[in-house]
Amino acid sequence: MSLFENKKIAVVGLGGVGGYIGALLADTYPHVSFVARGARKKAIDEHGLILHSDYRGERIVHPEKTVESAEDLEIQDYIFICVKNYSLQDACLSMKNCVGDHTVIVPVMNGADPADRVRGYLSHGTVIDSLIYIVAFANADFSVTQQDQFANLHVGIQNASEAQWEIILSVSRLLNGAGIDCEADRDIQAEIWKKYILNCAYNVETALYDNTIGQLRSDPKKAAEYEALVEEAYQVALAKGIHVEPKHRDAILHRFYYELADNATSSLQRDVNAGRQTELETFSGYIVKESKRLQIPAPVSERMYGQLGEICHKDGKAGTK
Repeated sequence: MSLFENKKIAVVGLGGVGGYIGALLADTYPHVSFVARGARKKAIDEHGLILHSDYRGERIVHPEKTVESAEDLEIQDYIFICVKNYSLQDACLSMKNCVGDHTVIVPVMNGADPADRVRGYLSHGTVIDSLIYIVAFANADFSVTQQDQFANLHVGIQNASEAQWEIILSVSRLLNGAGIDCEADRDIQAEIWKKYILNCAYNVETALYDNTIGQLRSDPKKAAEYEALVEEAYQVALAKGIHVEPKHRDAILHRFYYELADNATSSLQRDVNAGRQTELETFSGYIVKESKRLQIPAPVSERMYGQLGEICHKDGKAGTK
């Protein structure tokens, strides 16, 4: 019998990331609950959650229960929060009845600070920092597509006590047991910022110009701006005391020039184009505010943040941190 056979597990947010994590958890463990509203809940109730995964194959899974709100859940052992940043506060406020002292909460989200924000919203439980490298999105029929042969999750708490480290290891075992590649990291902030620095360039510039990665790197001026965005975010990370090194910055740039697919787009770009609420504050506003606070020059980040803000506010869809 699995160590997690009797554990209650909830996934809040069933988009690309939450759908992938939720599908594999519900396919492995018996007591998994999904939080989904409206048409998404109806689709899951009627057809199950359908996952099209290049990495883990086709799955149709049926959770133990699907509820409209976390308010409808009993106290859980593990909760994975996979919502957009602008929905995080509301999601946490709805979770107060299902979080106990022993509950482990793992926000798997964009940005540099979602776990800190969750700690501010919730007074119980242990919040684990995380990041995920994945290409995944929800489709119009609420199925989820995961592309490419990777989906890697990292979990940790900076300067974790031994008791916290044991909890972190339990999360890693839970996820790996479901086929979700997960690594426990002592220096989780360095891992988070390596991804965040990339996204400060990747999401922002693809969204501003509505270009694919291939279009950006084939234009010398835009490629130079991409390098500037990476450098500015890297300097902010150094000023914050994050353990990033020149080799990490260079790897991010190497990925831009030689590894990312020509047709790659970003979630911010897709949201801007669709007129949806965006995570502009997550990908751009946060780094601009931190650069000002730390007195680190970030002129390209500031300019693009302003330009994207005008585009988003025109549609009333800027989103909030």
